[in-house]
Amino acid sequence: MLSDTPSSSPDPDVPCMLYAARVHAGFPSPADDFIDKALDLNEHLIAHPAATFFVKVQGDSMIDAGIHPGALLVVDRSLQPRSGSIILAILDGEFTVKRLKKDKGQVILCPENPRYAPVTVMPGQDFEVWGVVRHVIRSFI
Repeated sequence: MLSDTPSSSPDPDVPCMLYAARVHAGFPSPADDFIDKALDLNEHLIAHPAATFFVKVQGDSMIDAGIHPGALLVVDRSLQPRSGSIILAILDGEFTVKRLKKDKGQVILCPENPRYAPVTVMPGQDFEVWGVVRHVIRSFI
């Protein structure tokens, strides 16, 4: 689930550009008069910097929620998990990403892939929510 493999990252001093033009399914003209400002993804993806971290996904139990193997999740520990939230949790020593369902005092971890069954967290099981998934970053190539 978590990857500790270092990855090369772009130079943070070289800004990506945010184009002011809105597009439907194309690419904006690279003309300079459309450039609005430098794009800082932290501004758009991270609401609580001190409580936010990233994890890389392994497995396909959440593909119907758009979470595919290799995707990068932006997880916020400061958010209160609610029924319906997608969470990162530890269950019996294993990390898992599932949709949280609370029903009549029971906690159920629901996959978003019909090949997997929901898991009901039983009393006495080691269970802790590490945070709520706010964003999914994935490549299409």
